[in-house]
Order: sequence, then C-alpha cells, then structure tokens
Amino acid sequence: MFEQMSEEQARDQILAMVKEYYEQYRSKKEPYKEGQRIPYASRVYDSTEMTNLVDSALEFWLTSGRYTEKFETDFAEYLKIKYCSLVNSGSSANLLAFMALTSPLLKERRIGRGDEVITVAAGFPTTIAPIVQYGAVPVFVDVTIPQYNIDTDMLEKALSERTKAVMIAHTLGNPFDLKAVRDFCDRNHLWLIEDNCDALGSEYEMDGKRYLTGTVGDIGTSSFYPPHHMTMGEGGAVYTNDPLLHKIVRSFRDWGRDCVCPSGKDNLCGHRFDRQYGELPLGYDHKYVYSHFGYNLKATDMQAAIGCAQLEKFPGFVERRRRNFAYLYEGMREVEDWFILPQPCPGSVPSWFGFMLTCREGVCRNKVVPFIESKGIQTRMLFAGNITKHPCFDEMRQSGEGYRIVGGLTNTDTIMHNSFWIGVYPGMTDEMLDHMINTVKESVKK
Repeated sequence: MFEQMSEEQARDQILAMVKEYYEQYRSKKEPYKEGQRIPYASRVYDSTEMTNLVDSALEFWLTSGRYTEKFETDFAEYLKIKYCSLVNSGSSANLLAFMALTSPLLKERRIGRGDEVITVAAGFPTTIAPIVQYGAVPVFVDVTIPQYNIDTDMLEKALSERTKAVMIAHTLGNPFDLKAVRDFCDRNHLWLIEDNCDALGSEYEMDGKRYLTGTVGDIGTSSFYPPHHMTMGEGGAVYTNDPLLHKIVRSFRDWGRDCVCPSGKDNLCGHRFDRQYGELPLGYDHKYVYSHFGYNLKATDMQAAIGCAQLEKFPGFVERRRRNFAYLYEGMREVEDWFILPQPCPGSVPSWFGFMLTCREGVCRNKVVPFIESKGIQTRMLFAGNITKHPCFDEMRQSGEGYRIVGGLTNTDTIMHNSFWIGVYPGMTDEMLDHMINTVKESVKK
C-alpha cells in the first residue's frame, strides 16, 4: 500500500483515510426523537480530533511531546496567562495546585500540616481531597442560593491565625465573587486557588477589567474529562502568572525533580554534572535530583493532540452553552413557583456547565428527579452536596478533628436535599431543550 511513498506521504494518506472514516461513519447523526436519552454532557468533536489523535499515535512518542508543548502554549494564550502545565486529569490539577503551596521554596508562606484552608462543602471532593490527605485542615463555610457559590460574608469569620489559603470552585460555570475573595486574600496575605474545572470560559469583571476565571487567583485549574467544557478523554491543566509557582508545579508534576529538562532532552542548563545538591556527592546527575516528593502526573501527547483540536472549537462551545442556558431559563420561567432558578454572579458572564434547579417547599426532589429520568433526561446532584456527610468523613466526624465548620451549612444542606441539575452542553438541540423544559413542567403536575 505504501510502496513508492515517503513516510510523510504515507502519513498523509492515513490521515486522509481517518478523515474519510469520520465523514462516513461518525458525522451523520439521526435527528433527535422524543424519548431518546439526553445526557447531561457529551463529547462534541469532528475529524480534526481524530486525525490529530492518529497523527500522534503514528509518531509513537506517547508521553508528553510536541502536541503537549503546543497545547500548553495555546491554552496559556487563550487564558492570557504566562504559564500552563498539562496534567493527566482535573483531580491531578487540583492536587498539584495545592501541593505547590506546600513547597519549602515558599518559605514562611508555605502551607504546613495543621494549617487551614477555607473552602466549601458543596462541590466535588477533589477540591477537598488534597487538603485532607496532606494533613491541612479544610474550614467549611456556607454557600448562597441561587448562585451556589461561597458566602463571602463568612470569610472573615472563618479566618484564624493558621489560615494560609482559600481553595474553592466556580459552581457549574457560575463564578464566585472573585473581587470579594481576592480582596480578602490580599488583605490577609493568603493564597487563592481557583478550581476552574466547571467554569472554563467564564468571565468576571473586576476593577474595570474583564478576566477569564482561573486567572485571578494565584493558581487556576481545569479538567478535560469528557463532560467538561472541552475534552481530551482524561486531562487537566494548572496555570499561573507566578514563575516560582510554575517552577514548583512542574517539579511536583515531574516526579519532584529539580531538573527542568523536558522528556528526551538533557543538560539544557549546562550544569548537569558539576553542582552539588543536598547531601549528594558533587556532580551527581541533575536529571535525578529531587527537590520535592512529587509524582508523575503528565498527560500523554495523544491526549494533548485531541486538546489542540478542541481548543480551536472552544469559543463556539462557550457561546452555545450560554445560548442553551438562556433558552432553558426562558422556558423554565413558568415553574418558578416550584423551583428556584439559578442566577449568575453580578459582574460575570458564565460559561455554564449545567442548569441548577432547587425544589421549593412542597416539591419533593425524590419524586421529581425519577420522573425526569424516566423521560430519558439525565440529571445530576451538585456532586457531593455536603462532603462532610459522606462516608469519607466518618472518622473525622466521630473524632471531631481534621476539619472545621464555621457558621453552619444551612444552604449547603438545602442543596443536598433539594437541588439537582440538567445539562447545557453544546451538542444539545432545541428539540432536546424543549423536551427538558416540558418534562420539568410535567414533573410538578404529577
């Protein structure tokens, strides 16, 4: 088949065939028919993702390589931020973001065991897990309804002499009050980690300037799991404007090593064998000097190849999410007597991840949700609801140690009992949205 062809020509033929395969077998979709399953999220892609993936596979570098470098550069440019590190998942991104702040290189500002981090219990567990697993103390405050983000009035009450950071997520694409949180952190010399996994593309206006979420804090994180705003299958990113934090993130991501040489390259610093580190002998190979107890959390170049194609489409994804949310909101106005509808944070333009509904008094979620699911519409709770109620907190609840709650979690518990959400992903058609609206209306008439 490839006789008389150069390797480049053979590659081009294979990629052309992949594109043809996509057009023949993957691009043709049957129109939506009522009753078909409507997932809360799904992949949206075309032949570019598939050809990039195969192109990377043919290269067979496998670990991070040229596509990784391109994605990190392009993603940082999109965010208007200086540094980006691609990782293998959003959970790894949160782990790296937190662990970076435990580095001895930060001296008196490093987070130590027993230090406190202000956060919320209404969200996904991987925002909390690194704090607990390291031995720091999460301090939980309540959220507001109908924005479902941190109640900033509780920040001062949660502050103690051991507080070192605030680590919270933007809920379902809706930014939390970044100005209030950023000002609080600046006044008290605290770190701010923005878990941006559910809000990529959201915008927030502060002091007359518009920012993308994830770029206001000291560190931001993203997830590229299939349901998220863009996908690599698995994947995530950590980003910052701080060169020291970037250096630390790269170290923790790459086994904890001191060396900054990328895979496959040696001695970029020119001092691989002529320096002394720790109590190692003079001239010990710098490739194997470790400044942190780190991990291997790099993504593969195949993941990055998909991400590069997704990033080209991403602005369109954001606009479609906003449009689908607005369509649902207008259609749901008729059920405001039964459900609290979501509201954006003032000064923000969300890139919505989902459409939250909170049952008012007299409406039972345990009846509404099964009915909606029976009509083929996938629903989700607000993840953990209240993470402190889960079995992973059993030992801490029993001992009364390892975490603090400030001011009670009244709204958090309301969300746990009464809230759920449906999707707004870009692949939804008006017919799907209409079915979702009509089904929610029908659910309260039963």
